[in-house]
Amino acid sequence: MTFVVTESCIKCKYTDCVEVCPVDCFHEGPNFLVIDPEECIDCTLCEPECPVEAILPDDDLPDDQAHFLALNEELSRLWPVITVRKDPPEDADKWDNVKDKLEYLER
Repeated sequence: MTFVVTESCIKCKYTDCVEVCPVDCFHEGPNFLVIDPEECIDCTLCEPECPVEAILPDDDLPDDQAHFLALNEELSRLWPVITVRKDPPEDADKWDNVKDKLEYLER
């Protein structure tokens, strides 16, 4: 099993989760984080750290978020590892309850 960053993270990009990861499996894009499923050890430490509940176990993904498993895998190959918490975007709180944000994902 692996954990997956889902749509809720887009444009919020809170990074509280990266500091607790013991294997540095988070990767950072312009406005989204992803988890490398090959590196994730299913430790569960990151899930409760996310203030927008964007991190879920792959076997608990809702149907409308299932495609994020493949997206996390794809983008983790392209984006650099992030291990240190950063401030969220200035408008993150504006986006944290918005649905259907995939169109805003910056690659």
